[in-house]
Amino acid sequence: MKKTTQLKQILTSKDLDFIMEAHNGLSATIVEETGFKGIWGSGLSISASMGVRDNNEASWTQVLDNLEFMSDATSIPILFDGDTGFGNFNNARRLVKKLEQRHIAGVCIEDKLFPKTNSFINAAVQPLADIDEFSGKIKAMKDSQIDEDFIVVARVEAFITGWGLEEALKRAEAYRQAGADAVLIHSKKSNFDEITSFMQEWANRLPIVLVPTKYYTTPTAEFEKVGANLVIWANHNLRACIDAIKHISEMIYRDESIVRAENLVAALEEVFRLQNTDELHLAEKKYLPTKSKTQQIIKK
Repeated sequence: MKKTTQLKQILTSKDLDFIMEAHNGLSATIVEETGFKGIWGSGLSISASMGVRDNNEASWTQVLDNLEFMSDATSIPILFDGDTGFGNFNNARRLVKKLEQRHIAGVCIEDKLFPKTNSFINAAVQPLADIDEFSGKIKAMKDSQIDEDFIVVARVEAFITGWGLEEALKRAEAYRQAGADAVLIHSKKSNFDEITSFMQEWANRLPIVLVPTKYYTTPTAEFEKVGANLVIWANHNLRACIDAIKHISEMIYRDESIVRAENLVAALEEVFRLQNTDELHLAEKKYLPTKSKTQQIIKK
């Protein structure tokens, strides 16, 4: 089944589903092996893995190169965190074209201005995009896609920037009418109140995506109860990497030895397995000349 179709089925299923963040080919492989049905190509995580800020400091082509490795390494769909679409409608529709070429199943864009700033950094002073301009961007993206199952998710930042329920609903409805396949409603509160109020008024007009980074203590049953379709675990693989790398680096630095660290890290054999080294060995047997044949050629 096409990756786009897989993601569409996840979004339209009656059951609540979950996708997990990844930021490179290796983490994407692990996410698939774990059992997740899909991957969140997090803008925060990808930029952080490059050592730059989540302010569009990595160019969109650099991010696409990373996504291509993630897509090649996996068979499950990737929903890409496309920030604001990297510019106006023209940039956004070109982004769709390039994502489809790399077999990325969908993209999520947020209604803020380019260059974007992460939603949890000084959110109150971040301006929102004009509704009509952002709606035009969604229309351009949907008109540009070749695969009818490619997904465009409109991310509403009204709660994040303090505009409230009325603005959130107005924007979500405009984006629905513009052709968005789903709405991601975001909140920075530690409780679920804003999301609950939105869902009560929204009444299942389009599939809803949630990112419970801040309201993580809310039981999963509550997401199901309000009728959410998809939950994104948005950045925990990146954060886990940071803790693990810091711990091991500090230990080796202090010890001036890898003795203690050796049993605390993955075996080299596991690295080779995740890289699918065995497949290369089999391919070598199939496609490379045998040693005896090579020696015969050299002698001649």
